[in-house]
Amino acid sequence: MSTIADLMTHDHRACDHDFAHAETLAAQGDWAGAAEALDAFSRALNAHFNAEEQQLFPAFEAATGMTQGPTQVMRGEHVDMRAGLERLRAALEAHDADDFAGEAETLLIMMQQHNMKEENILYPMCDARLGHARDELCTQLSHSLAAEHTS
Repeated sequence: MSTIADLMTHDHRACDHDFAHAETLAAQGDWAGAAEALDAFSRALNAHFNAEEQQLFPAFEAATGMTQGPTQVMRGEHVDMRAGLERLRAALEAHDADDFAGEAETLLIMMQQHNMKEENILYPMCDARLGHARDELCTQLSHSLAAEHTS
């Protein structure tokens, strides 16, 4: 039996790995490789966000009645990170290494801060409040996340 915190934290690390790979290739000037790696990262990141927004957050909100709390904050941060990802993609398409590095650093900081809030606050709250449905939810989340890391 896995916890929501374990599952989602593991997926954060998988996304981090994909992001670092794109950064490395861009720094080496391998624009085609960086574009492919950024696409993989984008798919994984959006699968993670979608799993949270469509499965985890609604379950938490239904169990707690909190719709204007931590899940609302996380959704807002997802919007900001998706916008950062688009700026990163634009820098990559322009083959602008400096702009890419700057946008990557900004996005990395955003992701680190976001992940810390989820891993230390929201996910433990989900495990505590969704205990009755946790195993089934973990199975659903696993299926949603695995599809993008294997494509």
